[in-house]
Amino acid sequence: MKKIYGLLLIMVLALAACGGDDAGEDNGESNGDAENGTEQRTIKLAHTGSEEHQYHIAASEFKEILESNEDVDMTVEIHPNASLGSEGDAIEQVIGGSLEMTTVAADSNLANTIPEMNVFGIPYIFEDKEHAYNALDGEEGQELLDLAEENGMKGLGYWEVGMRHMTNDSREIVEPEDMEGLSIRVQPADVWEQHMRALGANPTPVDFNELYSALDQGVVDGQENPLPTIDSMNFYEVQDYVSLTGHTYSPAATMMNLDFYESLSDVEVEAIESAFAEARDYQRNFLDEREDEITAMLEEEGITITEPNRDAFREATSDVAEAVSDEVPEEIVEGLRNAD
Repeated sequence: MKKIYGLLLIMVLALAACGGDDAGEDNGESNGDAENGTEQRTIKLAHTGSEEHQYHIAASEFKEILESNEDVDMTVEIHPNASLGSEGDAIEQVIGGSLEMTTVAADSNLANTIPEMNVFGIPYIFEDKEHAYNALDGEEGQELLDLAEENGMKGLGYWEVGMRHMTNDSREIVEPEDMEGLSIRVQPADVWEQHMRALGANPTPVDFNELYSALDQGVVDGQENPLPTIDSMNFYEVQDYVSLTGHTYSPAATMMNLDFYESLSDVEVEAIESAFAEARDYQRNFLDEREDEITAMLEEEGITITEPNRDAFREATSDVAEAVSDEVPEEIVEGLRNAD
């Protein structure tokens, strides 16, 4: 009998030892992650564009790069088409922590949270895209992003919306006087109302995801957006004229919840920031090539495309910076203008 009990005891101890080895293996994998400062994480990224929009091009590339990084275990869930709400809603969700990440037009709803972002709606602050990239990727752009931390967000950087142009369904726009009396949809930031009033147009705020219907139903005569947006959101279907005013460059400021960002390890931060930068460069190159294709497509669709008198537009809107000076200090304006 004692021999039987002895054998049973040996078996129990052996099983316990095996279980201990298994537990040790599990803990080893977990500890390995802990030692590397990584864990399984899901990043929800919301935006208001379609699956063809500039936002989605960058977000999809970011997702692919980050998820393929073997140093981290991260999944990116992209929510396009304003499926989680407007840009204003997404900003509030990121601030509140229910959403990890969003990319929004810096010169739109974000300017209502960070007033200094109104600077991106000041006409002709950038001469061209290269000028914009130098400012955004440099100290001037970073200083603006740093202001987000006061609101519980971390500014990761700027993807691209693009150079903005006027469209309407009434007439060609060559001189500023051609804007007189047109009802133009504007983004929900003060600088845009000042901008359109300076041109004699009637600024009319319309939510981005309601804009197609507003144009189709004649709620507004026109709008202003980059060529890729005019294409991806099908605005050309309900507009007859495009004027290549290039009046502003609109960055897509990409925001992350600050608490989430600060919970990341150094390895995870490096992975996210590297994926962000790679996606940014990919998107810029992609859109640069795409704009010529879009221009040709618009002409084939019968859209009248005009080259306006930009010097006259620049002069007509020269007081807009002063009109928003309470929100945008002069040193910010000059810093971006003089970036090289």
